[in-house]
Amino acid sequence: MQAFGLRTHAWNTAWRSMLLLAGFPLLLALTALGLALIIGAEQQDLGRAFRDAIRALPWIYLVCCVVALVWFAIAWAAHNRILDWATGARPVTRQEEPRLWNLLENLCISRGMRMPRLAVIETPAMNAYASGLTRDKGAVTVTRGLMDNLDDRELQAVLAHELAHIRNGDARLGLIAAVFVGIISLGFDMMTRGRRAARSGGTWRSHGSSRSGGLAALIGVLVIAAAWLLSMVLRMALSRNREFLADAGAVELTSDPDAMISALRKVEGNADMPEVSPQVRALFLEDSTDNALSSLMATHPPIEQRVAMLVKMAGGRDPGRIERAPQPTETPAWARQEASDDTIQVAPRPAAGAAAPWWQGPARSEGSGKSPWGPRG
Repeated sequence: MQAFGLRTHAWNTAWRSMLLLAGFPLLLALTALGLALIIGAEQQDLGRAFRDAIRALPWIYLVCCVVALVWFAIAWAAHNRILDWATGARPVTRQEEPRLWNLLENLCISRGMRMPRLAVIETPAMNAYASGLTRDKGAVTVTRGLMDNLDDRELQAVLAHELAHIRNGDARLGLIAAVFVGIISLGFDMMTRGRRAARSGGTWRSHGSSRSGGLAALIGVLVIAAAWLLSMVLRMALSRNREFLADAGAVELTSDPDAMISALRKVEGNADMPEVSPQVRALFLEDSTDNALSSLMATHPPIEQRVAMLVKMAGGRDPGRIERAPQPTETPAWARQEASDDTIQVAPRPAAGAAAPWWQGPARSEGSGKSPWGPRG
């Protein structure tokens, strides 16, 4: 479907996301088939190995689904705590961050949304992410660098972007995709370790001596490897697709495409957080480390594409790349407060000929030796 405006663009993006998400159960079935082929590789006949694999496929697939449900339940219960630990975020209150809190609260009131939990990461990098598996238990996390370098309009646009992720259920979709990829990766890891152990223990030679059995095992390995690679590509494509949708949602919330474009331009090249796991960086507003990767494996679309889409679909204006001025090393706020408490402030002496403050009376000429109030006794 061709997009003619912001609303149809959002519909198209959401539809593509659903199609991508539907691919994960199919890849899980492909992984189960590969495992079944490896298990049945001891058969002397290739056709019989395939028949046995098809017969065992429902049971292996069921086991994979049960493991996925257990994994999903653990992630559901500890989702925000795991992300806080992985990123170093800390929750904040209105008293601690009144500017950030008020901007987010105004957006929530305008849309009738529950105020999500607010957290801050103390880093100069400019980034943000949304988490939470339901609208009522969402969380928005921003970095100190983002707060210090964006004005109120730009910061509000980024907060609207993250609220759009919560409204669209992107954290939930991302978790589902991560669990499927994790199960497929686990199958791939079990397969490689199992074949390595069999080879070292001698069972490879006894059971894999026939050409048919070895071919069935090789096909199983290739099937699992293909499923793992495709699952990674699907997950990255899903992440990129949801970023376009959240950009459109931010413009809908703020009615200010220029603010979102300006925020993206300021974030461009200043969002790098290599200390955070790539699995977590997929949730961020931007991941500049993707620049070195193939476009198929990148978790985020390039800033240029996102800006171009906002210009085309929302009528925004692109100011071009904004270079970030080098920031001087600043003293922490607590240190500045302690210094001000312990230091006696001395007013600077006015220059010669300058008017003295009113509480000091008229200025006295240097070297006159006379008081402005008359001769000294």
